[in-house]
Formats: sequence, structure tokens, C-alpha cells
Amino acid sequence: MAEAHQAVGFQFTVTSDGIDLHLSREVLKHIYLSGVTSWTKRAIRFKNGILTGVYPASPSSLLIVVIAIMSTIYARIDPSLGMIDTIKRTIGYMTVQTQTVLSAILFSTGLWLSLILMLRYILKALLSYHAWIFESHGKISFCTKLWLSLVKMFSGRRPLLYSFQTSLPRLPVPSVDDTITRYLESVRPLLDDEQYNQMEVVANDFKKDQAPKLQKYLILKSWWATNYVSDWWEEYIYLRGRSPIMVNSNFYSMDLLYVTPTHRQAARAGNVVHAMLQYRRKLERGEHAPLRALGVVPMCSYQMERMFNTTRIPGIETDFVRHLSDRKHLVVYHKGRFFKVWLYYGGRHLWPSELETQFQRILDDTTEPQPGELKLAALTAGNRVPWARARLKYFSQGVNKVSLEAIETSAFFLSLDDEVHGYDPDQLRSLDLYAKSLLHGKCYDRWFDKSFTLIAYKNGKLGVNAEHSWADAPIIGHMWEYVLATDCFHLGYTEEGHCKGDINKGLPPPTKLQWDIPLECQEVIEESYMVAKVIADDVDFHGCLFDEFGKGLIKKSRTSPDAFIQLALQLAQFRDKGEFCLTYEASMTRMFREGRTETVRSCTSESTAFVRAMEDKNTSAQKLDLFRKAADKHQNMYRLAMTGSGIDRHLFCLYIMSKYLSIDSPFLKQVLSEPWRLSTSQTPQQQLNMVDIKKFPRYVGAGGGFGPVADDGYGVSYIIIGENLITFHISSKFSSPETDSYRFGQNIRQAMLDIRALFDQKDKEKEKEILHTTFLCSVTLQHCFPTAGHH
Repeated sequence: MAEAHQAVGFQFTVTSDGIDLHLSREVLKHIYLSGVTSWTKRAIRFKNGILTGVYPASPSSLLIVVIAIMSTIYARIDPSLGMIDTIKRTIGYMTVQTQTVLSAILFSTGLWLSLILMLRYILKALLSYHAWIFESHGKISFCTKLWLSLVKMFSGRRPLLYSFQTSLPRLPVPSVDDTITRYLESVRPLLDDEQYNQMEVVANDFKKDQAPKLQKYLILKSWWATNYVSDWWEEYIYLRGRSPIMVNSNFYSMDLLYVTPTHRQAARAGNVVHAMLQYRRKLERGEHAPLRALGVVPMCSYQMERMFNTTRIPGIETDFVRHLSDRKHLVVYHKGRFFKVWLYYGGRHLWPSELETQFQRILDDTTEPQPGELKLAALTAGNRVPWARARLKYFSQGVNKVSLEAIETSAFFLSLDDEVHGYDPDQLRSLDLYAKSLLHGKCYDRWFDKSFTLIAYKNGKLGVNAEHSWADAPIIGHMWEYVLATDCFHLGYTEEGHCKGDINKGLPPPTKLQWDIPLECQEVIEESYMVAKVIADDVDFHGCLFDEFGKGLIKKSRTSPDAFIQLALQLAQFRDKGEFCLTYEASMTRMFREGRTETVRSCTSESTAFVRAMEDKNTSAQKLDLFRKAADKHQNMYRLAMTGSGIDRHLFCLYIMSKYLSIDSPFLKQVLSEPWRLSTSQTPQQQLNMVDIKKFPRYVGAGGGFGPVADDGYGVSYIIIGENLITFHISSKFSSPETDSYRFGQNIRQAMLDIRALFDQKDKEKEKEILHTTFLCSVTLQHCFPTAGHH
């Protein structure tokens, strides 16, 4: 054991001559180096904390202000309007010169802090301006140009990850009138006249009777809380759910699509774990650059705080998220055994070659799982209440408590999978099986409660399964981009596929976690496994690579790629089921402090008119005109959602408030019970720009996905990769006779091609018009100058 190995460095024996001490120089060296690393880390955190605390000013600016004030005093000028003299009288019991210097310093410090607050207030006011997002692409007004210049000016230089947090505006509470109007507009295409009239009556009754009181309390909460949505969203949408989080909540991210840097499982895991530790170190110090729209407008970084050292802990009524500041170990699962691996040696991170050695030791370990150990992680895949009760009863003392604590306090969880997965163009369903493995695996080989589980396959492919309550997909995507780029372009491998660097044979081996799981607990584990297996077996997944065209061609048609794809999804949905449905598209609200997501209701009157036109015998010009209107409508709704004027989060919070106040609202009940039969999300690409995909076109990620939201619906995640590739991750349930993920994928492909054909037809008509005009001009010239051809 690692602990025992370290313990032998300090021994003593009691003899007749006294106490005989035996000290190991090697161990003392490691203790010293560990202490140096620890204090260095604290010093860097302290320094970065000060830099973030005074941003957009800098600590050196305090010295400038003090010198400036002192200079004015010696020039017999009082810029404080008598405040320095007042401070001098308050101090007392000092020489006159000391009083003068000290009062000047105190005044300067107060002035400096006031200037910082003023700068932050100005920046917050500037960041509350959102008219720029509603301007047409490529057209920037003078006001927006001026605003961008001011934001750059007040944003300071070299911001750290959390520098902008206190300057971000609060998420505003929309007016009830606006929300109700937009809601009724969103359901109009889904209801007949009688249903719509009934809904209108119920909505107006709510707006008149119950909404004013609920809205007042919600506005009060928005003044008091940092974000009026996020805490309730995390608690009631995620943590209070008692059903399994596997498939229903957790999501996944895939490895590079075409490239596998090495086929050695331990080596790939070694490089990637080391890259994650580098990312974590920069994250804990706040050294990552904040994400900024247009390279100027900062996004909230709050969700990133809990990426590592975080676990969702099960409870009887509600779960909670446990986050620790720093953990120095990792827990690895392989063939039913759990191993604890230390990530530090001599006060530093293990090198990739050292991690490869540790992981290879685990792969070479032939011991059998202990009774109940093989499927232990199925507890995290089943229903939450049995897991919470089992945790209290069987894992609250003894070796079980120690081992479970090791898992829950680890930096993250690693599964060394014994299967082979990845995209293979020669195998039709390879992407489908890869996605299912990442989403649920065998139901017992991922710890679904950890913030994320890193999965390393036998052939060197990777993936991540992430728990959803603590953060949204772009947060994991940010880390994953950094890790894959660092793995391939900075760390690299030897010609034999091993990690670079020397092998340290003196490392203590991984520690095998010990368990004492009684038969009653084993029965609970098996029940959780059976519940999870039914869910996993019901997932119908299809990965669809669309490479006919991509972002490049869509932008040439002067259309938003996201709007283009959303309209294609509406067309595919109608062709698949013969009807329209309530559609969910996730958009982010991270321009506000602690913002998470908002819903864009993609099924609109404009989109349904376009889809019906596509299925009727309308001309291409008519279809294209309807497409433009639907795309513009979608873009406007997306922008409203991003700027805090969405529908669903406001209605959700009004519903929670009604529950607290014991107000029964038929309108809110109906709104919150409506099923999202088409749930969609776009995976962001190149948040960091660490890889030039024009130069390295094969080093692109495949994106990620999630399980179906409705029993009879589809979940669709898509990623726009470069200029010529879009990947769709489609999920549904085998148990539904109405859905088929592969069929829906084919409908999406055809819908994309049919919409492109509209633009192709327009281009052909333009060419014909140009040719016809050219022909008429030629005929006219020949008529006017009949002998021109002879000269």
C-alpha cells in the first residue's frame, strides 16, 4: 500500500540506551518538495485572488494613486476637499508628518477602491447592453462599434478566468405580459382553434389573478440572489429527481473522430490524465482566459469551479453536490476492481510515463473482484432512493466507508474499459455503439455520480460521461478541447506508442480498494443494475455524419447555420411522424452572472408554414421566402433567450414560487407538464482555438450527445465541425413504436439536402437570368451593328 510505503520513512525503536530514530532522506526530500509545492500553490492562488479582486485595476495602480496624492500634498494642493485633514484629526497620538503620510495613504486607498467600484459599475452597465446581438451578421452599427470600444477600454488587460464575475449583470426577470404573449405564440402552431382559445383563456386568467403576486416575489428574489433561476434549476430539475441519472440526465463527449494518437490504452490514459491535471492546476489558480463572445463580451465562468473533486451525493428526498478544493488521487475501475492512484510524487504531478506505468499495473493485475464489487457502481445508475438508503446502511463505517470516500473525494473517475469502440467508416453502426457505450456502458463500469468519468478503451479511444447537475455541456467541452489538443500536439508519444519520458520504477503501486459488502447490499446492487439495464437496453442510438456540406455553404446562403439545422430538424420531424411537436433547443445565458441555459421553442408558426410548403407543390421561390422568414424568426428567438427574455425559465420559476406560496395554478401545471418530443442542443466547437482545423482537418472532435427526453420522442445533439461536416447524435427508445433513430437520421439528411436544393435552384435561376440578359444584349448589338463581326 502507498500509505505503508510512505510510513517506513520514519521509524523509531525504544532501547535501553534511549530512543533510536531512523529517518529516510528520500522520504524527507519528498516531504520538503510537497511542502514547497503546497505553499507555492497557495501563494499563486493568493496573488491571483488579489488580481481578480481588484480587476479591472491592478495592484500597481494603488501605488500610482498614492504617489499622485502625496505629490499634491507636498505641492500644498488638497484634492481630498478636506478629507485628509479629517482623517489626520481622527488618527491622533502621532507626529504631524506621520499623520500626514498615513492619512494620505488611507485616503488614496479609499479613492482607489472607489475607482475600482466605479469601473466595475460602468463595465456592468456596458455589459447590460444587448442591442448588438440583434444586428444583422456582418453589419455593425456605429453605436455597437462605440460600445465595443468602450467594453475593450474598461475590460482591462490580461484578465484571469474569474476577473469579470463581479462585473457581469444579473439575469433580468421578464415581464409577465411578454412571457405569456410569447408562450401563446409558441403553442399556436401545435393547437387547433378550440384548444388555443381554451389555452388563451387559462393564460389570461393566470396573468390577471395569480401572476402579479408571484412576479413580485420573483423580482424580490432576483434582487437578493445572484441569479434568480440557477439555484432552483439545479435543485428541482436535477438534484430532486429520484429516477436514474444514467441516460436520463448524464451526457457524453466523444474522442477525436478520425485520429487515434496511440492504440496503447495505458499510454493514452496517461497522457490525457496528465493533461487534465494541467488543466485543473490552471483552473484552480484561475489562469484560464475567460471565454468572450466576439473576443470582447465575457461569459460567466462560475460553472467551471466544480469541474474536478466533485461528486453528486444521493439523498432520500434530494441529492446534493459535494465539492472539495483539491484532491491528490484518482480512482480507476477495471474489470470489476477499484484502484486508488496517487497523482502526485515528490510535490509534483506524475509525468505521463509514470501514469502509464500505474495504469499498466492495473491492466496487468489478475486478481478477482471481491464479493459485490463487480457491479457496485450500478448503485449510481439505478433509482436514487435505494442508493441513498444503501449508502447510509452499508457504507457509513468500516472499510466500505473508507473505500467509498476514496471514490467520492477523487479528482475524477477513470474507467479502463475492456471493450473496443470508436468511429470506423467500414462498420455501419460503429458510432452508434460508441455512443451507447459512453452514455451507459455496462451500467456498472462508470461512476455516474462523479462530475465526470473518463473512459479509456482497449484500442486507445477515449470518451467522457458527465453528470449534469453541476454544469452544462460547454463547460466539459472547454476542458475536453484543451485535453485533446494537449495530448496530441504538446505531450505526444514515442514511435512505439508509449508516453514520452523516463519510467520511474520507484513509484508505489496503485492501492486496491477493499470492500465488505453483505448479501443484503448485493441484492440492492443487483436490483439497481436490473433497473439500469432496462433503461440502457431501451436506448436506440444513431450517429449520423453529414458531410455533403457544412457551415461554409450555409453561410454563403446568408443564413445562420443553427437556424438552417433547426428548420431541417422540423422538416425531418414532420416527415418522420406526420405532425409537429413542442421542440426544445438549449441556448446559454452565460452573459449573465451564474447563467446556465434557456429554452428556444423552435417549432413556430413560421417554421410550420415553411415545412408545409416543402411538402406541397409550391415554387422554389415561395419555399425560399418562407424559409427566410422562419430562419429570421428562429434567430430572433435565440437572441431573446440569450439576453434574458426567454419563456421557459421564467415560467419554471413562477411555478416553483406558486408551490412555495401554496397557489394552485392550472396554467402553470399545464405548461410544466407539456412533453418535449423533440429535444435538441448544439455542441460548441473550438472554444479555445488550440488546433487550426484548416491545417489539421482530421483533428476534429465528434461532439457528444444525451438520451431521449420523452418516451415517444427524439433527443438530437449536433456539432458543426469546420466548414464541411456536421455530426448528429440521435437518441430515442426502442419501446416506442413511433420512433426510429436511424430513420430519423435519414430524414435529417434528406431535409438538409432538400433545403440546400432551394438555394441551388435560386442560383440556377440567377445563372439563367444572366445568360438570358447576355443573349438579349448580344442580339441587340448585332441588330444595331450588323457589320461589327467583320471588323
